[in-house]
Amino acid sequence: MNAGCTVHTFTFNCAVKTEVCSQDLEYDANCDPDNPRRIKYEDILAASRRMVGQIVRTQCPLAHMSETLGVELYMKQEFLQYSGCFKERGVRNALVLLSDEQKKLGVITASFGNNGIAMAYNSSMLGIPCSVVMPFKASIFKRTLAERLGAKIILHGRDMAESKRHAMSVAREKKLTFINGFDHPNIIEGQGTVGIEIVEQLPTVDAVLVPCGGGSLLTGVAIAIKHLKPDTEIYGIETDKTCSMVEALKKNERVFIQIDSTIADALSVNKVGVNTFFNLKGIVDKMVVVKEDWVARAIMHIVEEEKFVVEGAGAVGVAALMAGLFPNLRGKKVVAICTGGNMDTTTLGRALERGMAAEGRLLKFKVSVSDRPTGLADLCAMLAGIGVSVRDCVPERACVKGEVTSIQWKIIAETRGWDHTKELVDMIKKHFKEYLFQEETERPEKTISVKRGPCLAPNPVCMQK
Repeated sequence: MNAGCTVHTFTFNCAVKTEVCSQDLEYDANCDPDNPRRIKYEDILAASRRMVGQIVRTQCPLAHMSETLGVELYMKQEFLQYSGCFKERGVRNALVLLSDEQKKLGVITASFGNNGIAMAYNSSMLGIPCSVVMPFKASIFKRTLAERLGAKIILHGRDMAESKRHAMSVAREKKLTFINGFDHPNIIEGQGTVGIEIVEQLPTVDAVLVPCGGGSLLTGVAIAIKHLKPDTEIYGIETDKTCSMVEALKKNERVFIQIDSTIADALSVNKVGVNTFFNLKGIVDKMVVVKEDWVARAIMHIVEEEKFVVEGAGAVGVAALMAGLFPNLRGKKVVAICTGGNMDTTTLGRALERGMAAEGRLLKFKVSVSDRPTGLADLCAMLAGIGVSVRDCVPERACVKGEVTSIQWKIIAETRGWDHTKELVDMIKKHFKEYLFQEETERPEKTISVKRGPCLAPNPVCMQK
């Protein structure tokens, strides 16, 4: 009996010890759940003055897409920062406020890419040693860029949560300063300078669409704009695969969500920040979630119509407008913050093709034609006759049913849109006996499919008709 008691006590004590160690490891005095920091406009204004000449005051021009979208759309071009994203603002503010001893020992952060790139560049400019912990699935492009800009890259973890935990462990072991890239108070203050610039550049702005991952940009911008122009509506935008803030607000507590692959990796934060969650209630009018198919389409349209590249996270505001999620903003002056442009060419190519497919401009089909010398030539002539371009074609001779003299071609064709696609389908059905269209070939009914977060405004006006 005594032995049993001894074993039970030992097991219990070990469990308690493990839990305490885990809590100590992840404790960050700047992001303490028991003592969240209130972010003030005066601190954001001080950060703005502090960083004059150190970060780019990005442009906010009227978009060519305005007429199509039915709003007077302005794009805040944060991808013009040297590091290619808005993160540079918060990082710069946090670094210049470090003590001399902290600067000498160095800093460490966890990042999927953009925060690490910004930290690498600004640390290098200020002569501060920098380490960045990235998940194994972080973009090779972003990882290489951060390393090229001077950071020591540590690959660890399946997601941001595991990378952050490891970064905090290394910080304690090597006496480095850990900077939370989406929740440190100085980071939030720096991101808020975007809001000050928006009001200065467009004093009559009606609404601002802000991408939301951990929440630093949304919180900082909302605090700044609501102070300067309280009647401006602030919307936080997430994708259906990265909606950690919406889930937290629904449950009224910070919750962990699993995030797998996403086109908006910069929004891939499993658990939102302590300070961001605490500060944004009552100042953000609504959270909106947009499907990632719309994000791919937004990237494509921004490339084609605005002539610049925006990564998935930076395109979510435009995507939400394209998806018809803001009928209340029709005819109003709207700013979409294009947060970054750090996207590798592989992801860009996939986004463009998926965007085209979603709009009926790419069609994949199979058709069996005669294997005589003029068989393929006749097919190509028909396609060219109605203005269809062949992007790719692959022959299949062995595994084809039907006549032995026929050959099946797998074709990817480019059209002008749904009406042109229907013309192509009708032509193939008219002239060939064997064919297969594997994807939808008719224009889908436009339905608004969105998960809306709770309304956060004390006097909601955002969805009034």
